[in-house]
Amino acid sequence: MALILPFISFLIGYLGVNVLKPIRPMMAAILARLLIPLIVIYNMVFYKQGSLWLIGFSIFSSLFLFGLFYVFSRDKLRALCFSYLNGVWLGFPFALALFGPEALNTIVALYIGGSLFGNISAVVAVSPDKQDPKFIVKNMLKSPPVMALTIAGILSFWDFSAYESHPVIQWGYQANKVLVTFAGMCVLGMWLSKVRIQLSDLKQSLVLISGRFILAWVLVAGAYLFLPIPHQVLTYTVMMMYFLLPPAANIVALETHYQGTGHSAKYIASGTVASAILIGVYGGILHLLLPSL
Repeated sequence: MALILPFISFLIGYLGVNVLKPIRPMMAAILARLLIPLIVIYNMVFYKQGSLWLIGFSIFSSLFLFGLFYVFSRDKLRALCFSYLNGVWLGFPFALALFGPEALNTIVALYIGGSLFGNISAVVAVSPDKQDPKFIVKNMLKSPPVMALTIAGILSFWDFSAYESHPVIQWGYQANKVLVTFAGMCVLGMWLSKVRIQLSDLKQSLVLISGRFILAWVLVAGAYLFLPIPHQVLTYTVMMMYFLLPPAANIVALETHYQGTGHSAKYIASGTVASAILIGVYGGILHLLLPSL
């Protein structure tokens, strides 16, 4: 049942792209600038143990993956596609579909860390010119996850724990999760409907994402051993799923703006298809081995 909403949302976008295309930018903007920040604020105000460590883990993992790929490829753009992942359009819908609302605390923290990394490194990676540090900091401070964290930080001065179970809060939160899944998968469907991917691109993406998933075992094992993140099966299965996500979609927009090219579009498109395949396999195997998830 959990897969019905994302599947239908994807089909609506994929089959109705000609009708929905004019509102696609608006849907993407609402998702990134309103719906996701609201989930971030909710989860940080009603803080769950280990969230800050998960944010730090996500930042460190992104830096590690970027550096490792760049050492071998000397290609900043591809290193960025390997390390800056799509936690907005796909991370939230896939986590909700595979694991339910209990996974949101984990995926929110991982998304925040990955987004902070992306907002700092993306412009540096795609720009041919050296960037002013003031510009980079300003760009980061204006990003939706940082603004959401700032609002949550201000609200944290008061104790709202008594309101977490309030019917209005819970209704709004549940409705927001549905909208996040619908908007994310619908935009994805519209985007993929017009993209043509060669088999060689898909094979390459499958290899790269699988390789990143293998590296993730080492990173997640390190987090399990050395970080005070609660040792809950759900937390670590969501952490592993995060590394199966494709490159962030806004990489191609930045590349086009700074370099006048769009090479990352094929990496993002083929990575998205490969990610959907691998996450489907991952989810199927997990639910066979751990039906309680």
